[in-house]
Amino acid sequence: MAKLKAAMNSEPRLIDRGRGLQLSTSRITVADLVPYFRRGATYEEIIRWIPILTPQEIALAEAHYRRHKFELDEKDRRVMEHREEQTRLQHLRFPPLEGTPEEIRAKLRERLRLREGKNGDRNPA
Repeated sequence: MAKLKAAMNSEPRLIDRGRGLQLSTSRITVADLVPYFRRGATYEEIIRWIPILTPQEIALAEAHYRRHKFELDEKDRRVMEHREEQTRLQHLRFPPLEGTPEEIRAKLRERLRLREGKNGDRNPA
């Protein structure tokens, strides 16, 4: 416990614990902050979304980002493309339901009833 407290009170550093560079004071990685830096978010905006960060920690991550901007922007772009493709595939597999909230609830209940009947988990109502 004393070791953890000492780490929390020391100057923040960037360390690699296997998920890419992250702040020594938290599990926040540089990659977590890249989208904010790419958008030009202010430190206040970043702190609003990630309140455990200090301006000093953000500045440390931003300095690394600026030194490796092209590489980090490219990696972030690839991650976003992958997420968008996974979302597209998910929507093909499970198209969003349309209708009023009541109609959507009824459709979901029907899907659940059919699924329970197929799986034998419960007796269909």
